[in-house]
Amino acid sequence: MKENLNILFIGDVIGDPGFNLLKSLLPSYISKYKIDFVIVNSENISGGLGVLEKDAEKLLSLGIDVLTGGNHSLDKIQTHKYLNEAEKILRPFNYPKGVYGKGYGIYDIKNSGVKICVANFQGRVYMKPLDCPFRAFDFLYEKVKDITNIIIVDFHAEVTAEKIAFGWYCDGRASAVLGTHTHIQTADNRVLPGGTAYITDVGMTGPYDSVIGMNKESSLRRFLFQTPQKHSTAENDLRFAGVFVEINSNSGKATKIERIFFPEF
Repeated sequence: MKENLNILFIGDVIGDPGFNLLKSLLPSYISKYKIDFVIVNSENISGGLGVLEKDAEKLLSLGIDVLTGGNHSLDKIQTHKYLNEAEKILRPFNYPKGVYGKGYGIYDIKNSGVKICVANFQGRVYMKPLDCPFRAFDFLYEKVKDITNIIIVDFHAEVTAEKIAFGWYCDGRASAVLGTHTHIQTADNRVLPGGTAYITDVGMTGPYDSVIGMNKESSLRRFLFQTPQKHSTAENDLRFAGVFVEINSNSGKATKIERIFFPEF
């Protein structure tokens, strides 16, 4: 069994611009960090809102192992059947029982003899009133702990306090709690005392000449006039955001977390 596992997690990929950048840069990061397993948040891949089957399959064709989601996972109604059937795409686990899709998966890490659990949870502060993510994690942990001690969590939430609280709550049980949703990479990456790698937000992969990935003009009108606006994905100033996490396969504890942001501002 391989002693240390190298995980690459890439933050919210925004539409075609984000996909094209990811496609061009992913092989170099896999090589640089000797990556064993790749996770990508895909909930913004289809025009910036939601995920269509064709776009999910495009991402998976790049050699990505699992796609996670968030509050836009179910925006495309034509994707619901695909979410039910596909093994490598997740939506938040704490949606009510019976919702399309799945909130976690257990996967074999190739050439390692190790299994990994990847799970997706969504916060509730300024978000939809879903089931409690903290208690949902308790349930999941009891369900999978005898199968694998390597648990990677994508925590998709708006408020930094809720994300930080969730990280502390999972410390020593999850191998990593990696925040998504706000699209701006934070500088608080660290390994918590119990061995959980943590960052409040991984950031977004896509256009930064934008308002969190979307066209500036329509976003500004939304704030100025407080009325709905038709959003479109921005295209310029592309940047790649992610984290590299090293995990001891025997203990399931993280030994390192490193931010990736390219090119820097």
